[in-house]
Amino acid sequence: MTAERRQFRKQIRFEARERFEQGERNVAIAKDLRVSERSVERWRRAWREGGRAALESAGAPKLPKLSADRFTELEKELARGPAEHGWKDQRWTLARIRALISWRFQLEVSSAAVWRLMHRHGWSWQSPTRRALERDEDAVGLWKKDVWPQAE
Repeated sequence: MTAERRQFRKQIRFEARERFEQGERNVAIAKDLRVSERSVERWRRAWREGGRAALESAGAPKLPKLSADRFTELEKELARGPAEHGWKDQRWTLARIRALISWRFQLEVSSAAVWRLMHRHGWSWQSPTRRALERDEDAVGLWKKDVWPQAE
């Protein structure tokens, strides 16, 4: 999250605090500030227990485990392809990227962390742009007609 975005969110929490002091209800505050009631409840509890300081930003989230320089190295490894790293096909899966990170950087991360890392750097899941040349449309049609209704 950028510093500007953190500042914006802090202003919303402080506006909510002013409305707490006026005795307004959580529902009205949430609606006017366009946030969830749950967030307003959490802010009110923090304000009650710790005052204004409790609504301050906790700071930037923790730094990613893989720095920008290391991610550049990872991209170079990914560009070499899965076959270069011992897999038989040319698909990069989260599990394979996770294994590559573990091997290359001696760093254990979850599949969800790998997904967030890749997404944060603009990578997304891919699907084939065209159907396989080997695809037999007649066989697919027969399967849809004969097998699929029985499977349902």
